Amino acid sequence: MSAPLRVLLVEDTPSDAKLVERSLRAAGFAPEIERVEDQEALQAALDRQGWDIVISDWSLPTFGAVAALEVVRGRGLEVPFLIVSGTIGEETAVAALRAGAQDFLLKDKLARLGPAVERELREGRVRAELRRRQEEVERFFNLSLDLLCISGFDGYLKRVNGAWQATLGWMAEELLAEPWMERIHPDDRGATAGVFDRLRAGTSKPLSFENRWRAKDGATRHLLWTAVAFPDEQRVYAAARDITDRKRAEQELLQAQKMEAIGRLAGGVAHDFNNMLAVILAVSDIVQSSLPEQDTTTREDIEEIAAAARRGAALTRQLLAFSRRQVINPRVLALDAVVTGVEKMLRRVIGEDVELSVSSASEVGAIEADAGQVEQVVLNLVVNARDAMPSGGELSIDVRDADLEGAAAAHAGVGPGPYVALRVTDTGCGMDAPTMARIFEPFFTTKEVGKGTGLGLSMVFGVVKQTGGGIVVRSEVGRGTTFEVYFPRVSAEPTDDAAGAGAPTSVGGTETVLLVEDDEQLRAVVRKVLAARGYAVLEARTARAALDLAKGARALHLLLTDLVMPEMDGRTLAEQIVAERPGLRVLYMSGYTEHPATRGLEPSARDHFIEKPFTPAEIARAVRRALDARRG
Repeated sequence: MSAPLRVLLVEDTPSDAKLVERSLRAAGFAPEIERVEDQEALQAALDRQGWDIVISDWSLPTFGAVAALEVVRGRGLEVPFLIVSGTIGEETAVAALRAGAQDFLLKDKLARLGPAVERELREGRVRAELRRRQEEVERFFNLSLDLLCISGFDGYLKRVNGAWQATLGWMAEELLAEPWMERIHPDDRGATAGVFDRLRAGTSKPLSFENRWRAKDGATRHLLWTAVAFPDEQRVYAAARDITDRKRAEQELLQAQKMEAIGRLAGGVAHDFNNMLAVILAVSDIVQSSLPEQDTTTREDIEEIAAAARRGAALTRQLLAFSRRQVINPRVLALDAVVTGVEKMLRRVIGEDVELSVSSASEVGAIEADAGQVEQVVLNLVVNARDAMPSGGELSIDVRDADLEGAAAAHAGVGPGPYVALRVTDTGCGMDAPTMARIFEPFFTTKEVGKGTGLGLSMVFGVVKQTGGGIVVRSEVGRGTTFEVYFPRVSAEPTDDAAGAGAPTSVGGTETVLLVEDDEQLRAVVRKVLAARGYAVLEARTARAALDLAKGARALHLLLTDLVMPEMDGRTLAEQIVAERPGLRVLYMSGYTEHPATRGLEPSARDHFIEKPFTPAEIARAVRRALDARRG
């Protein structure tokens, strides 16, 4: 069966066209021939695609093979081009081949035409396949999101793909213009040079390695490389993947694991540590209340002991907050009172070289939040400001009402309405725009390794957003920073216990309280506090001892029990005693809020739970609330 063949024949002599057709048929083809005689006709024929071969006479009256070849190649067509002629010399033949013709034949030797066509069609298919494969390679090269390159042994890049500009910002011309080693992080150049030396030495295995490259915007990108050398070509072929996000995630995971470990450690020691702090606070309060009014020196010394204990409690709360192990107790607060309450501690934190001023409007509305978390917001903002002023400076804290509308509310990321604003302003080093864009990211820090966790401002952001508030940051390099924190203002009156926490209280009663606490010192102090306020106190060190006391007691009004105890946890103990005494009220206490016994308690039900450490006044009020709830 004859093979179909579409032939575009450039020939002005019909008889010669017949000779070409007969020769092709004799070679086993079924040619479909279109004959053209001039350039215009050739152009029109080329508009119709699908030609298998072009055969052209060397010379036509107004046209010729060289001109025809220029037209075909000018179209970008790689269709085989054969030249036939009545007479052609060696010099003309060489010129024809140089112009791009695949072969030339004499008209009186057209027996060669069939084999020549077969050869060109076969080689054309090979060229087309090679071209297709090359296009595939080019497509992969140009579309790859990985950075692909060819480097010479001279240390210059010879070729790069588009991913380089997308990842690093450098254009190909810029990358090829200077040694690539100049764009690598200085700390990574030694190790990278060692790998490159191994490649140039002729290692036959691909090598994998990491390094950091300087991007055009000044940022640093982590790249993971695979490279192989071809010594005969004096070339290294390499591919790199941008693993910057992965490295950041690994660092964040490491930090998270570190903070989780700290949180577990804090949770593990919180029980015993808070017991000790509760004893210190309680004894300090008892001693201070027994001192003569004129003994101001001793009173100040005792207050320093109590202040240190409160700082220890605040530190424990911070560690627990980082690992989400802190009991959250939102209540209505006076923000200016919270700031005033921690002012003395803030002055110790910032040091003597920072001048602190605290102010507030004459009347400031209330907010609803957890007092401990709000204290941490203030502390973290102040610590952040202090770190921005290593050589000293001025720091101001201001509290006042604010009514946000329109653009101001949108800028703060909140809805229009009434707020209470906390403004913290420093005269420190300030921040540039890229830094400001990332300051609330968890684990982002501009401090040196080991000098910051990057959790402070992210915790501030989380706490503020949890209350429904927002934050506005204004900063300029060299001109300081202002944080404006907006808490939603509420109409309720503050119920802040902190204001009277350290003051003596006459809250008491005559009811019988069963006190269960395995820490001997704390148990003794709580018993003393309650007994001094008129309560009858039965005390037990263990849950089993408490069960025995409960069975033998004639009257029992309140069970005050630690939640975490060796033999039996407080909730189980309460369930067993309440089953026998349905009217009994229960007040739990604990400093280990992540313990399974603590889970499930409603933090807002403060008549059922008090967090350690506590002062005598706080435990007395909690006991009274629990007992009064029985009748309510």
